[in-house]
Formats: sequence, C-alpha cells, structure tokens
Amino acid sequence: MKALVTGATGFIGSHLVEALVQRGSQVRCLVRNKRHLGWVKDCPVEFVTGNCQEKDSLKQAVKDVEHVFHLAGVTTAVKEKTYFEVNALGTENLVQACIENNPRLKKLIYVSSQAAAGPCRGGGKKKESDPCEPVSPYGKSKLMGEQLALSHSHELPLLIMRPCSVYGPRDKSFYALFKSLSKGVKPCLSDHDQHVSMCHVQDLVRAILLAAETQTENGGIFFLSDGQDYLMEEIGDIFAQAMEISALRLRLPKQVLYGMAFFAECISRVSGKPSIMSRGKVEEMIRKNWLCDITKARTLLGFEPRIFLAQGAKLTLAWYKKENWL
Repeated sequence: MKALVTGATGFIGSHLVEALVQRGSQVRCLVRNKRHLGWVKDCPVEFVTGNCQEKDSLKQAVKDVEHVFHLAGVTTAVKEKTYFEVNALGTENLVQACIENNPRLKKLIYVSSQAAAGPCRGGGKKKESDPCEPVSPYGKSKLMGEQLALSHSHELPLLIMRPCSVYGPRDKSFYALFKSLSKGVKPCLSDHDQHVSMCHVQDLVRAILLAAETQTENGGIFFLSDGQDYLMEEIGDIFAQAMEISALRLRLPKQVLYGMAFFAECISRVSGKPSIMSRGKVEEMIRKNWLCDITKARTLLGFEPRIFLAQGAKLTLAWYKKENWL
C-alpha cells in the first residue's frame, strides 16, 4: 500500500503512520513544517509540505498514492470560524485535490468524530442512521466536513469513520484528567450521570486499516468504540485505580464550568493560543448520552475491540510516566 496521511504528526495520525510502516506500506506524510515533525520524525516515511487550507499545496501530496487517510484538523481554536476553515473547507480542498490529481485513488478515509453526530437522545446508543445533531462548533465543523466529502462520493471512493472519545499514549485531552487525579482530585458534574463510549487509539488504528482493506459501499459511515458503556465518574475511578491512588470527588455545577470556559476563552483571545476548555466543550460535557453503536463496523469491517478501559488506562499511564508527563 502507498498511502498519504494528513495530520500525521498528531496523536492519532502518528499511531497510524507507525502502524502503516510496520505493515510495510510506503507512507507519505503531509506536514506544514518539516522542522516540526513530532512523533514521526524518525519514521522511514516521505514528508511533503502542504496545508489543507491551500488546495494548490496538496497536488504533489495526493499524486500516485493508493489510499488517503485524512486526519488533519483542529479540536481547539481561538476563533470559531477556524473550526470550519480547517475541518470543513480543508476537507473539501483535499477531496478536490484527489479528484483532480489522482483519478486512480482506491479509497479516501476521512476520520471524523462522534461529535459530528451529536449525543444520543434518551437511552440507547447512537447509530449511523440517526439524525446528526452536533452541539459544539467543533462537532458542527466535522459534520460539515463529512457532508462536503460525501457530496463528491460519486467522483471518488470514500469512507467516514466516527470515533468516540479516543485515549492512549500521546493524548493530551484525557491527560488533563490523569493530571488532576495525580493531585488527588477527581472532577465531575454535579447534577447528572454522563454515559460515554471510549476507544483506545490502537483499536481505532486497527479499524481504520480494516476500512482501507475491506470492500464496502461507497460513502459509508462507521461509529467506532470499544463497545462498552461507561459512566464518566467510572472513567475517573478506573484511571485512579490504574494510578493506585485515591482521589477526592470534586463536583462542578454547570454554571462553574461555563464560567471557567468563558475565562479560558478570554485568555485565549489575549494570548492567541487555543484552550482545551471552551463553551462549546462544556456544551458537549453537559449532555448525558455519548454512546455509539458499533454493530455496523463489526458486521461490515470485521472490527472487534481488543483494548478495554482498565487495560487501556494502564497502558496510557505507563507511557505518561515513561515520557515524564506524570
């Protein structure tokens, strides 16, 4: 396989690059700056400079590859419009570049997010056939990216993957929870139990590779998780058990979260650096049901999760310690 990976220097992208290299694939990585290669700097891959916001810069990157794995995007931003410029229009630019410069492309796989679908109303788990109701600017931008890509499904083969909350080595999102727990504090919402799906990054990478290899209907969408139902408080307990510590539960009302988010956004606007905390993030945090159904991925891709949260927490913690993050 000869593959292009966008977002190769990021959390999920770097794990995908390593997996492709281990399988003997020829890998090309689209990077903005060759001086900042992050986790893939020592990988035996080809680096091509480009930016998904600039379609002309993508011509060389997409030529002659068999598969394109599109993971580039932003999860945090100072300005709301940035989400749409990168996650939506950036996806449109990449798809157009593939159509114009690589007519023999076998498959483009767009790694979107469960946030594009939004939470599940009531009980049960969200399915691919359910209406999409994103609640944050990030989720809305990822959904727009999906829609723009799917509008070209008659011109090139593509699949969309919707992973839930992804964690594992190199992740910075759940690292904040590990960091808080290391100080003896387990934050949680004060007024409801939140059910969430989780996915270890290694399982997600396996699912992406299965999608590349499997013959499926063009334009298919797949939710991905470990198939379990977790309470958010339970996740904190499992992480704490992995760390062999006891943490004090700190209940945070919605009003406090919104206040923290507003303050973080003010600092972001002044510093020009995005914060992991925002009002859009709070909108996601206060929804009760973020469960997704992976029956379709199991049936059509042959995907079966291998790493569940107790084991995944230990693997992630070991990496944080090894890299002196904790």
